[in-house]
Amino acid sequence: MKQFKAKRVLIEDQALEYSLGRKLDKRFKEEGIPVEYIKSHNRVSPDEQMSPTALFNWTKETLVVGVKKTLRFKSCYPSADYRLVMNTSCPGKCEYCYLSTNLGSASYLRVYVNVEEILEAAKKHIAKGEGKIVSFEASSSSDPIAVEHLTGSLKKLIEFFAKEEKGRLRLVTKFAFVDNLLDIKHNQHTRFRFSINSNYVIKNFEHLTATLDERITAARKIQQAGYPLGFILAPLMIYDGWQKDYEQTLKKLSSELTITQNQPLSFELIMYRFTTRSKKLIEARFPNTKLKLDKDSHHHKGFGKYVYPEEKAERLKEFIEGRIKYYFPQAKIEYFT
Repeated sequence: MKQFKAKRVLIEDQALEYSLGRKLDKRFKEEGIPVEYIKSHNRVSPDEQMSPTALFNWTKETLVVGVKKTLRFKSCYPSADYRLVMNTSCPGKCEYCYLSTNLGSASYLRVYVNVEEILEAAKKHIAKGEGKIVSFEASSSSDPIAVEHLTGSLKKLIEFFAKEEKGRLRLVTKFAFVDNLLDIKHNQHTRFRFSINSNYVIKNFEHLTATLDERITAARKIQQAGYPLGFILAPLMIYDGWQKDYEQTLKKLSSELTITQNQPLSFELIMYRFTTRSKKLIEARFPNTKLKLDKDSHHHKGFGKYVYPEEKAERLKEFIEGRIKYYFPQAKIEYFT
């Protein structure tokens, strides 16, 4: 697949005070991409008269270059201790994406250029751990791999955490652009996780992301580079033939990776869910979606959230965990939710 290339770029005035901001400004102009200057990366005003589908597509084609103002990191349970945000949103168009729902019309991509300030803030949060290991999630509001070819920020993050005795970095991706990260001295302080699924889910719902084969190839490269490796199976979906499809996914993954006791894998399992708000947005953005959004056939967990009924959820959990233990007996299943 091709790397992301914006159709339009909006640069926050303050971003030009940073070397990365000036570098990006020059690059986009040289590439002939329209560049505008704005006062705040939080005040982007698309044409609200566009249809929901057109507006969503506009946001996914727009890159905003800004300065991260909030440097007090939020909790990121159960993934990590803190969220470490270097960029927001991603060019993928996953129909079920919780992030796109939460961002609404602000689903445009944002990259932050005050990298050194963010790293300094991370150092202060590590110090708060008083000698304990402190973990950070780099993918809580984005897919950093998707824009790494523009910013190089993830490489700096990995190099930073390699030197932090008590700091650990985690990230997850649906993209496969990892070649520039393979020769970094990472000291095994960064854990890569690849979001994988059945071919049915990827092809029908994860638009503009890497194929399953591309993700597995990238995961093999990351494993060979010595990074700690994990996988997120999400969202786990029940549909006609789901057991066969997930069996094929895990079987293929096991055949492509080197399985050793010295390099254990981690798995995080998240079943499909939707909310009242996301149902409305998904149906507006993707009028022909194949996602199952029938509230009556799902269990209401409160706060407008719907998941599979308990019996179906337990069957899904038992099957997936059983197949993981079969193909990856040394793996750790971190959670099922």
